[in-house]
Amino acid sequence: MQTDRINQLDKRLANQIAAGEVVERPASVVKELLENALDSGAQRIEVDLTSGGTKVLRVRDDGSGIHPDDLNLALARHATSKIHRPEDLAAIETLGFRGEALASIASISRLTLTTNISAQAADGWCVRVTGADMSAEVTPAPHPRGTTVEVSDLFFNTPARRKFLRTERTEYLKVEEVVRKISLSHPTVTFVLNHNGKTTRQYSGDDEQQRISSVFGHAFLENAIFFSEERGGLELRGWIGLPTFSRSQADQQFFFVNGRVIRDKVITHAVKQGYADVLYHGRNPVYCLFLSINPALVDVNVHPTKHEVRFRESRDVHDFIFRTIHRVLADVRPDEATIAQTMEADVAAQVPMRQAPMSFGSSTHSRGGAFGLKEPTTAVYREMFARDPDSSAPILPESPEGEEATMPPLGFAVAQLHGIYILAENANGLVLVDMHAAHERITYEHMKTACDAEGIRSQPMLVPLSVAVSEKEADIIDDHGDELNQLGIELERASEESIIVRAIPTLLAKSDVEQLVRDVLSDFAEFGASQRIEQHRDEILSTMACHGSVRANRRLSLPEMNALLRDMEETERSGQCNHGRPTWCELNLAELDSLFLRGR
Repeated sequence: MQTDRINQLDKRLANQIAAGEVVERPASVVKELLENALDSGAQRIEVDLTSGGTKVLRVRDDGSGIHPDDLNLALARHATSKIHRPEDLAAIETLGFRGEALASIASISRLTLTTNISAQAADGWCVRVTGADMSAEVTPAPHPRGTTVEVSDLFFNTPARRKFLRTERTEYLKVEEVVRKISLSHPTVTFVLNHNGKTTRQYSGDDEQQRISSVFGHAFLENAIFFSEERGGLELRGWIGLPTFSRSQADQQFFFVNGRVIRDKVITHAVKQGYADVLYHGRNPVYCLFLSINPALVDVNVHPTKHEVRFRESRDVHDFIFRTIHRVLADVRPDEATIAQTMEADVAAQVPMRQAPMSFGSSTHSRGGAFGLKEPTTAVYREMFARDPDSSAPILPESPEGEEATMPPLGFAVAQLHGIYILAENANGLVLVDMHAAHERITYEHMKTACDAEGIRSQPMLVPLSVAVSEKEADIIDDHGDELNQLGIELERASEESIIVRAIPTLLAKSDVEQLVRDVLSDFAEFGASQRIEQHRDEILSTMACHGSVRANRRLSLPEMNALLRDMEETERSGQCNHGRPTWCELNLAELDSLFLRGR
């Protein structure tokens, strides 16, 4: 049998192979062209599509343009103005840099590139190429300052790839998603999207908050928290949706690293961990986050599509993102944000009202009385609900300083409904509280605080357990032994592919030890850290808090109800119970009036 000889691929075939990595559909073309336009300093970019971009796709910008002597070179592979030396790859600050996009697009389409670097429209130049012939002639063409790239008949010479394209609407929606994502990281740039001759989307140059509202909708800003945190050369800022403003799909999760939209499993895991304990199971958070990091500490040259990055210190990045989001959500109090009054229809269908018969147990608070209520406060609450004959509003007690007291965020209790809900009056209107869910969160947070103060206690195993692992997992014990000990797990390496478990956390004595150890080692291998122990511990504490909270149909006095409201205002994450269900909602006077058609 004769062996085939090695031969050099011709330029056209090599470009088509490369195009398979860069160009997947019209949206891929738009992404590459938008990044080039932004790198050129464009302030206005227009995208025109015909038939979802499969027939004609045109991107026009008002950037710096391309020098006419460089037009042919711009269509060659590995030709770019972004990098010049090997050292430049170590700190890439531009969106594009590989020098493959235009050559790949041209090899599978009919491409026309028109550009002008001067303010005179008559000074423009044009070059046309097709996939069959990469050579082109540069000709004069009137064009304002900037560049226009027109791509026609995408995949006309690669019919196998063309078969994978979807319907016109599907391809259009993919392009729309790309424009939405990129517009978020460049709020001062105007983006216009036209489809079949009609303008379908326009994001005008404005401030960041207005751009967020244009992309996500105004409802997101009303149910989101803005924050900015900086630590150790890392800066994380942006908007995260309240746990009640969640979605059934992860379709509104945008993360940018130095202005580049990316998908990264380390970041996704860190954000998910930050929402632990407050998100209803099966739901996905909504967020738009921007991470700024030294370009030398992140490698963007991981994949031709530039969707992925690799952090030099991925564990530090994971820990920074997780702890920042965890703290921001924990700091939300009823006086800082109002929980959404109505959830999405699919939420209502998935979240049944829970009325489990749970026993009433003593609170873990250090204060005395039911729900930690001090006796002297009881008299104050009674006076508080005394009615002035000339007024229907409750009389507020005087503060110890003699100044007029203000209405608390959750107001004061007025009644209990069916032994399940607390009805309270605040400055805005009516507040409804699920007393079991609220007390469950309060108890849970106090138990976690107590456990954190004591640290994770471990107990030796009566019979040490031998576990067979991979060599990579066994190496983790040598590299992260001290950190594993802090989690309450004592491991000893027995051989290259075997370890011995000598101690485990006391709270997890009845868990599947082998599976727990494997999961923890897997987390360290994947993310450089693990929250498995805390998660298992919190699950146990959550169950204990659930059974130790006030049960449904337990009649509470007004002082007890008001004490619960005050505790909610002081407790972290009190807007959701341990299972992610909302604990309270508010109806303002305008909404109450609308129920009875008042003012119409």
